Amino acid sequence: MSLREEIEKRRTFAIISHPDAGKTTLTEKFLLYGGAINLAGSVKGRKTARHAVSDWMEIEKERGISVTSSVLQFHYNGLCVNILDTPGHQDFSEDTYRTLMAADCAVMVIDASKGVEAQTIKLFKVCVMRHIPIFTFINKLDREAKDPFELLDDIEHVLGIATCPVNWPLGSGKNFKGIYERDRKCITTFKAEGAGQREIATETLDPADPKTREKIGGPAMDQLLDDLEMLDAVAEMDEEAVAEGILSPVFFGSALTNFGVQTFLEHFLQMAPAPGAHNSSGGLIDPVEQPFSAFVFKIQANMNKAHRDRIAFMRICSGRYEAGMEVNHVQGGRKIRLSQSTQMMAQERTIVEEAYAGDIIGVFDPGVFSIGDTLCLSDEKYRFEGIPTFAPEHFARLRQVDTMKRKQFLKGVSQIAQEGAIQIFQEMKGGMEEIIVGVVGVLQFDVLMFRLKNEYNVEAGLEMLPYEYIRWIVSPTAPESIQGTSDMKRVMDLKGNPLLLFANSWSPGMVLDRNPGLKLAEFGTNQA
Repeated sequence: MSLREEIEKRRTFAIISHPDAGKTTLTEKFLLYGGAINLAGSVKGRKTARHAVSDWMEIEKERGISVTSSVLQFHYNGLCVNILDTPGHQDFSEDTYRTLMAADCAVMVIDASKGVEAQTIKLFKVCVMRHIPIFTFINKLDREAKDPFELLDDIEHVLGIATCPVNWPLGSGKNFKGIYERDRKCITTFKAEGAGQREIATETLDPADPKTREKIGGPAMDQLLDDLEMLDAVAEMDEEAVAEGILSPVFFGSALTNFGVQTFLEHFLQMAPAPGAHNSSGGLIDPVEQPFSAFVFKIQANMNKAHRDRIAFMRICSGRYEAGMEVNHVQGGRKIRLSQSTQMMAQERTIVEEAYAGDIIGVFDPGVFSIGDTLCLSDEKYRFEGIPTFAPEHFARLRQVDTMKRKQFLKGVSQIAQEGAIQIFQEMKGGMEEIIVGVVGVLQFDVLMFRLKNEYNVEAGLEMLPYEYIRWIVSPTAPESIQGTSDMKRVMDLKGNPLLLFANSWSPGMVLDRNPGLKLAEFGTNQA
């Protein structure tokens, strides 16, 4: 198979949703249909030994939530599919934002009984900024749901994107009869055989057949015919609008019972884009014409506790990867050999000999990579666009309980910070004796403490601090000379850059007024 054919059969997408909309369950059903797993584990089934395949951290299994993005790959109908499963909880949205940078399109999962929720709005805005196609799966039709027209209206008004239903539900909850396929003009009914298995009991019905009315019921058929009359008058598919991210194809179903999942998967993979060109400091990088290039969008330590390893996840943007190849690490200013490359099924790994533009690979990281780093074969040594980061909003002083474990403590804190899960700062003169941790969401503090104990065998204590605002000093101003406010604290980041913490929103402006020539900046990007 030629390089172009290999690249064009790739589909790389992220799944986003508000917590508990069923995103992880839908991901597992994709894997089930792709033959990657034989039995899906319910996220809710905490009393059993089964957990969601994509939830590999101990804390995820304990709490039944996703707190870190995971990367999964399977093959379906001749296509090679890369899924980026993201955390839904807003406290981990920074990880989701970074992951979206590696995706060519997004699947947005919406709870049919709740409609568009707060976190969906935030994540959707990132997709819009990147102009990537968005496909909507309205989930949980096996429960009582809102009127489908109301759900479409919700998406259009709250998110500001047009919708076009590809299929249409007949009822919901106990009255859920099946799904009408608009392109095939037929009704598909399902019989649930068990939440963790593929459904094989399906039946295709012709709406014009009198026997269909008997099977479905007169009221349900009348409602469907009324709905279709309205849909045919307004909702038309426009693939160019989908590609531009201004029209979202909408699918209805139930991930838990597999209603409509295979239909969605097949339509979605037909419409989802193959890998496209990426912006860089050297212009657009074509996935086929340019030699190998990639960027690091995620770093994860201790995916295998037995080996205490660290994996850098890379999105391949162009060309072909070969095991052991030597590439330019642009930010590091040197050539490195990419060895021990793997592809993931959560924490399960497969050694990779070759991979192509669109694929996600994990490479062993001895501590040289940072989020946003570019790797390329080209001697031009261009850099891909920076990856967004957030300014922390919550701060705490971190102290170790057992001073005999200082080495493990510092290693754990540093590695977790390098993943981008937390940001750490230190006193101007205290070195690492005083560690201040900054996070976007307070639940990240819980994950930090859990991981220090579980992965590094270190007990630590947290003392919450009053600071909520952070500014980097970008002018050549000595921090000690700054005329500050009573709520201001001078600290440094890991790279030795000076910055200021404030408790009050008006303090940064006051400090600028008191110090002519001082320039402050909010944290912007990891420059790639």
